[in-house]
Amino acid sequence: MQQTVDFPTEKKSLALQGAAGQIELAITVPNSLPVNKVIVICHPHPLYGGTMDNKVITTLMRTFDGLGYATVRFNFRGVGHSEGEHDKGIGEALDLISILDWVSASLPDASISLAGFSFGSYVAYRVATTSDYRERLAQLILIAPPVQYPEFADLPEPNMPWLVVQGEADEVVDASAVFTWLAQFSHKPRIIRMPETSHFFHGKLVDLKQHIISALTV
Repeated sequence: MQQTVDFPTEKKSLALQGAAGQIELAITVPNSLPVNKVIVICHPHPLYGGTMDNKVITTLMRTFDGLGYATVRFNFRGVGHSEGEHDKGIGEALDLISILDWVSASLPDASISLAGFSFGSYVAYRVATTSDYRERLAQLILIAPPVQYPEFADLPEPNMPWLVVQGEADEVVDASAVFTWLAQFSHKPRIIRMPETSHFFHGKLVDLKQHIISALTV
C-alpha cells in the first residue's frame, strides 16, 4: 500500500494507512543522521492489555535507540488510536507488512530489523519467514515467543540472524517448549536463557537490556 508520509528526522508520533485503517506509530531517531538502521517492534497480545507502551516494548525501544537505531513502535489494529479489530495475528501481520513496506520505501539504504514480545513475536516471526521478507530483514529478535500457538509449527525457519530471549520462570509461555522448538532448526538462533524471570520480566528489565546489548555488540 503506497504511503505518502516521509520517515521523520526527529522523535515523532504519526499514523499510517493500513489494511484496516490508520495505524498509530511512535518513532525515535538517532542523533546521527542519515538513518541507516531501523528496528520495528511488535507489542504483546491486544486482548490482554498489550500496547506499544508495554514495559518490555519500551525497554526494547530504549535499548535499540542507545545502539544507534531508529525505532518504530506501533499499536496493532484495535489498540489505542489504531483502527480495526483484533484478527488473531493474521490482520496484525498485514499491519506489520504495511509498516515494513513504508520503512523500506522511505529509507531504501537502511537495514531493517524486526523484534516482538510474546504475541508480537509470533506476528514478527510470521512476517519474517514469508518469501517477501526472508531476504530483506537484517535480523529478528523474539522475546518469550508463544510457541504453544499451533501456527508456529507450520512456519518455516528464518534465514536471517536471529536472537531469542526466554525467561525460565515464564508463567505464560512454557520455557521448556520454547527450547525444544528452537532445537529443531538447522539455522539456530542465539539463545538467552534468563533464570528466575517471569513472562513480563518483572524486576529484570535492566538485565534484559544488558543481555541484548551484549548479544548484539560482541
